[in-house]
Amino acid sequence: MFEKIKHKILLFLVALSISTISSSQTSNKKFNCLSIDTMGLLKKSFDSFEKDLFNHYEFNNDSIKTYRTFLTELYSLSINLRKLPSDTSIELARMFKKKAKDKSSLWVLLSTYDDQMEASKETSTPKTDTKNEEEIMTFNYRGGFIQCLKNNSSSNSFKDIINTLEYDGNVSPSLIAQRLHDLPTKELNSPEVKNFIAFDIYYSILLIIEKAFK
Repeated sequence: MFEKIKHKILLFLVALSISTISSSQTSNKKFNCLSIDTMGLLKKSFDSFEKDLFNHYEFNNDSIKTYRTFLTELYSLSINLRKLPSDTSIELARMFKKKAKDKSSLWVLLSTYDDQMEASKETSTPKTDTKNEEEIMTFNYRGGFIQCLKNNSSSNSFKDIINTLEYDGNVSPSLIAQRLHDLPTKELNSPEVKNFIAFDIYYSILLIIEKAFK
């Protein structure tokens, strides 16, 4: 009788141990934010971005050195944007630009980004004729993708950067680049931060300069 009870207790402890390990593995597994795009455009764009960086800086597989050099050149305004982007990245930027009016777009027209801000402008400043001007786009910091990066990141410094941009999207890219550059190596090397650099910085710049390329 005692042996049966002992055997049942042992089985219970084994089952509990397996359950605990499984739960721990599940909780530690991060969601890949690129996968929210079922068409694969985000994954393709990120891969093209990294390929551009590694081909341009030629630091082999030294990811941290590559990213930090890129960020350093951005905040010091010494980056050569004519040589960095590939034809693939330019075409992808143009695709993002065409999709700017979609609700799921990573970039939105500045005129529609914040209805309250726009309403405030209408009551305090006269309207200007923008028919012949290209509308300015801004990264959608309140969108699902950026919120996914924020919620899955373990870096409080990175989350603070996003919090700042949610309330003021006009922060200089060079200042953002410097704050990202100064993140600890482990945080900079995280997929959330790298994805942010790819889209908020790299492709945001390409959306502006793509007309300079054939």
